[in-house]
Amino acid sequence: MTVSMTGFAARKGQAAGHGWLWDLRSVNGKGLDLRLRVPDWIDGLEAALRAELGRALGRGNVSLSLKVAREEGAAEAALRVNPATLQAVLRALAEVEEAAMGAGVTLAQATAADVLGVRGVLDQGVTDEDTAPLRAAILADLPALLADFNAMRAAEGAALQAVIAAQLDRIETLTRAATAEAEARREAAATALKDALAKVIANADGVDEARLTQELALIAVKNDVTEELDRLTAHVAAARALLAETGPVGRKFDFLMQEFMREANTLCSKAQALALTRIGLDLKTVIDQMREQVQNVE
Repeated sequence: MTVSMTGFAARKGQAAGHGWLWDLRSVNGKGLDLRLRVPDWIDGLEAALRAELGRALGRGNVSLSLKVAREEGAAEAALRVNPATLQAVLRALAEVEEAAMGAGVTLAQATAADVLGVRGVLDQGVTDEDTAPLRAAILADLPALLADFNAMRAAEGAALQAVIAAQLDRIETLTRAATAEAEARREAAATALKDALAKVIANADGVDEARLTQELALIAVKNDVTEELDRLTAHVAAARALLAETGPVGRKFDFLMQEFMREANTLCSKAQALALTRIGLDLKTVIDQMREQVQNVE
């Protein structure tokens, strides 16, 4: 079953005197890129979440946001100044003021509120209590979030699979039309080559007939599109096999799309006939449209 890299899920939970809100979303990406915004005062939470997401997902740019708040009526959370961060901020302020004075620029005096507003100076929600029970409760809620998330990605993937399957049908139809057109022109092309050979021999002295015949045969081989059409047929079968697989197939599909386009380009360059060129251009259009869809396959 094809799975899309596009998905979204949100969920609320509560336990251990706290409530939380999940927000999980993803878009397509070349690999698995996890971006987490979770409370840093819950020991070990981010590492555990990152490990679980890595096991559950294959590809995509994935963003997870988790907001945790103490429930009403629970003990008030403490506010604590982080001494190390505070000293670093004050040193930076002094350095900025000194540089401004040297440049003849007057800066407004920073207030205590300005300093406390710098991220990391004031730890909010930090208590001396053990956060292990809260971490365990949050991690226990993650599978339900992932189930909703994967359900949406599967639904998106089913729609994606239907679109790609229809595009493969179109490519197969165009390949058959190109095969029929190539067969129709084969006899005419051979006759044209023979007539050209006869005219050259009749109007030229000292021409090596064997060599000329060999050169014309090479031209005929270069204009033969049988190999390209056979490969397109094989690529269609390979793409359908990928659609039937379980697990991530996006990278394989990316490579296969390059092969599709390579054969379509070669077909156009060898066409030497308006009808066959038109079919080749139609093939390139459908392949390019399918490539855009494949970009979303996990």
